[in-house]
Amino acid sequence: MPVVRIYKKLSPFQRVIIALVLGIFTGIFVGEPAGDIEVIGNVYIRLLQMTVLPYVLVSIIGGLGRLDSNMASRIGMRAVKVILLMWLSVMITLLLLPLAYPNWQTSGFFSTSMTAEPAPFNFIQLYIPSNIFASLSETIVPAVVLFSLLMGIALIQVKNKETLLNLTTNVGDSLMKVASYVAKLAPLGIFAISASAAGTLAVEELGRLQVFLWVYITAAALLAFVFLPLLIHWATPFSYREILSTAGEAAITALATGTVLVVLPMIIERSKELLAKHDMECEETDSTVDVMVPTAYSFPSTGTLLGLGFILFSAWYVGSPLGIQDYISFVVMGALTAFGSMAVAIPFLLNYFDLPADQFQLYLLGSVVTARFATGLAALHGFVVTLLVASAVLKKLKWHKLMQAIGVHLAITLAVMIGAGFTLKALIPYKYEGVQTFESMQAMNVPVTFEKYKTLTPLTEAEQQQPRLDIIMARKSIRVGYYKASLPFVFRNNTNKLVGYDVELLNELAKDLNINIAFTYLKNHKEEAELLANGSIDMTIGGLAITPLKALSVAFSDPYTYHTAGLLINDSKRDGFANLYDIQAMKTLNIGVGGSGYYKAWVKKHFPNAKITEISDIRLFLKGKYNKVDAVLFSTEVGSAWSMLYPEFSAIIPKGLKLKAPVGLVLPKGQNDYVQFINTWLELKKDNGFQQDVYNYWILGENPQAKTPRWSVMRDVLGWI
Repeated sequence: MPVVRIYKKLSPFQRVIIALVLGIFTGIFVGEPAGDIEVIGNVYIRLLQMTVLPYVLVSIIGGLGRLDSNMASRIGMRAVKVILLMWLSVMITLLLLPLAYPNWQTSGFFSTSMTAEPAPFNFIQLYIPSNIFASLSETIVPAVVLFSLLMGIALIQVKNKETLLNLTTNVGDSLMKVASYVAKLAPLGIFAISASAAGTLAVEELGRLQVFLWVYITAAALLAFVFLPLLIHWATPFSYREILSTAGEAAITALATGTVLVVLPMIIERSKELLAKHDMECEETDSTVDVMVPTAYSFPSTGTLLGLGFILFSAWYVGSPLGIQDYISFVVMGALTAFGSMAVAIPFLLNYFDLPADQFQLYLLGSVVTARFATGLAALHGFVVTLLVASAVLKKLKWHKLMQAIGVHLAITLAVMIGAGFTLKALIPYKYEGVQTFESMQAMNVPVTFEKYKTLTPLTEAEQQQPRLDIIMARKSIRVGYYKASLPFVFRNNTNKLVGYDVELLNELAKDLNINIAFTYLKNHKEEAELLANGSIDMTIGGLAITPLKALSVAFSDPYTYHTAGLLINDSKRDGFANLYDIQAMKTLNIGVGGSGYYKAWVKKHFPNAKITEISDIRLFLKGKYNKVDAVLFSTEVGSAWSMLYPEFSAIIPKGLKLKAPVGLVLPKGQNDYVQFINTWLELKKDNGFQQDVYNYWILGENPQAKTPRWSVMRDVLGWI
């Protein structure tokens, strides 16, 4: 068939590009149903991951084991110094990339991941494998790398090692063969991934991905045309033009084929030619080239490390950028996990930094572009590392010039990234819509009749002696009081309708009892107990926390949710308040709290040096009226809702802060039958899933009813579905 013949004539790179274009077109044409073929993409991803760790194991062992002791002593320390210095330089370069991400205002609903306990960092388990097979099966990359390095170094001094070296070569070749078979499925895998992503991703998500791609390409250009050639030009006898012209063919070939493996012989040959041109060819440098090229291929390259920048992008993308305190972990963990492929490293790091796992799909969508640049950089990296080590062996490497070149590169990168940030913000349209999203929220279900109840009318003395539930049922109405600043539990939306978590609960209660609701606004809490007791109101709502002192004067229902204590803080101060112990160590600290004496006592206990300021209205703090207050101890669930209206603020939970407050409906004291009924009703609604649905909608912002299908040609233009 003509199509088959045309397909066979295409290069692998052309096939992948065509698959990407067809996948994006399919996703746009079909829309959300294209998400069903995501399973094919997942199969392709797992096949890619299948051979990575075994190949890392045998390639590192074999690459190091081939060295003899004399050659190892001459080359080893110099190679280690060069490679570690380059790794550190590239990782510092990555830390500068967030400077290019536009400073867009972002905020969102509360997320359960904020309260999830992070996996404990077990250094011994992560780096020192007690069972290498367990480390392989659990994809613990650093442990596998350490074992491989130690095994390879030990093999240098082992006699009669040829059999084992042949075995590692054969196993490595076999694994590469398997990888080549999987690579043939690349068009199908890329098609499935891109179609699924294009069919399900929101338009604003695709817009944000282009930020990553532009920053990545800019960083790749800086590494290729500034960092790597500048190291050679300043620190060795070779010139800037020589390294680019000599390495250009290999880099372009690697970029076109998508693999560095095919250009390793070319790198060896061109490196020796360049050494001979400068009268530096000898037995030592020939051995250095023969060893360093394949060994460098087994270790993370500049191109590989650049891919780790996606973790920093992902953190920015979800509105939770990594803090300065996370940078050391990122540098160390990133360099070690890069020994495997990005298909292993990215999911591992996403999990380690508590970022959404589905961000990996976004990475794969962009990797069709980024992987090519990474491969070209890897080929150039091989040249540079080899020539630097060869120069060091002959003592012709100027270490102080090397450091100067690194400094110049970082300075240029800093300036370029700051400029890129201004450029991207100006060129890419973005509008924060969190305020509209929150204020436009509607009731989940059709509400019952809401009666007007402005004049508080107590029950007669005779009525006050009757069971309150009987009064409510006879009246066919329940009187409910609420307070200001109670979102997301009770507030008025942009159509002036009373909505919220508690309103949704009360609406369901009224439906079950076939009664109406009479809401009334209460200005303060001082008369709450009296109003409940005399029957002016039957209940108060607003996400009210259960506290011991208040429980003396009113009755509470059983908790139906919890407030998670956190800090409501301006984004500019966020990094400094990430850890409870760092906050306690601050010499000048002003913590805002509400009117509850219970939580004031908690603040005094945990922040003995802090000045405590009572916040009468959280709006005043958000509008800057309490400018001397550093942070407000606040419900993270409530604070997240407020941060959507004031996106320059964030609700955070500092590490080490563990405090929860139960939330209940406030009921009159002494009405045990009424309280017991409400508790029974809440339990029923918990068991049938209604409470969880309400929590998901009003606290987590999950609104399946409001979600409209993605625009597609098939549905919106052709009307086929």
